[in-house]
Amino acid sequence: MLKWLLALPFAAFILFNAYVYGNIITYRAVAPHQSAFMSMRMSEFRDADKAVALDYRWVPYHAVSTNLKKALIASEDAKFAEHGGFDWSGIQSAIKRNEKSGKVRAGGSTISQQLAKNLFLNDSRRYIRKAEEAAITAMLEATTDKDRIFALYLNVIEWAPGVFGAEAASQHFYQKSADKLSRQQAAQLAARVPRPLYYAANPRDRALRNKTNIILRRMGSRVAGYGIR
Repeated sequence: MLKWLLALPFAAFILFNAYVYGNIITYRAVAPHQSAFMSMRMSEFRDADKAVALDYRWVPYHAVSTNLKKALIASEDAKFAEHGGFDWSGIQSAIKRNEKSGKVRAGGSTISQQLAKNLFLNDSRRYIRKAEEAAITAMLEATTDKDRIFALYLNVIEWAPGVFGAEAASQHFYQKSADKLSRQQAAQLAARVPRPLYYAANPRDRALRNKTNIILRRMGSRVAGYGIR
């Protein structure tokens, strides 16, 4: 009985990762019906008795403005085209900040890591969840090209209550399709990504304006345009 009890967590880990791997292979050609993060967030709204409808509209990679792609690279992961899923210098900086604060506040997450979390995990900041995120990120990078990883990311990001993906966000905030976004609009959307629910409730926050301006400056650099089509 003791052996079985000890084996259960390991078996659950293997089964979960087999499930994840199968889905990653599927997502190379098929759009996700819904991500784990979407399900978690919508459940939170229901539990809080908030009438929020899910707005998730998949669009292909070419149907998203290059401006938004550059803005997200500039904001979230300048080394996306170069790394294998992990920005080690960013992770080291995050570890130092976490040790200083005594809490897991910063993760140094790349676009690939954020996608892994959004597709399959919850919003926990525990180290065990970060370890699972790392395993899923490695699987994503080993099986899926960068354009597809970025396409998946663009389509599952949370931008406001119930609003997921570039197309839904573009329609929600600007009443236009995602391929029509200007540089300013793209930078404004990218600035919302780390705290989408907060900025939806506080659209005039000075931090949002400041970050939008920083992203606009970064978008003009060669780094922001590297590898983007």
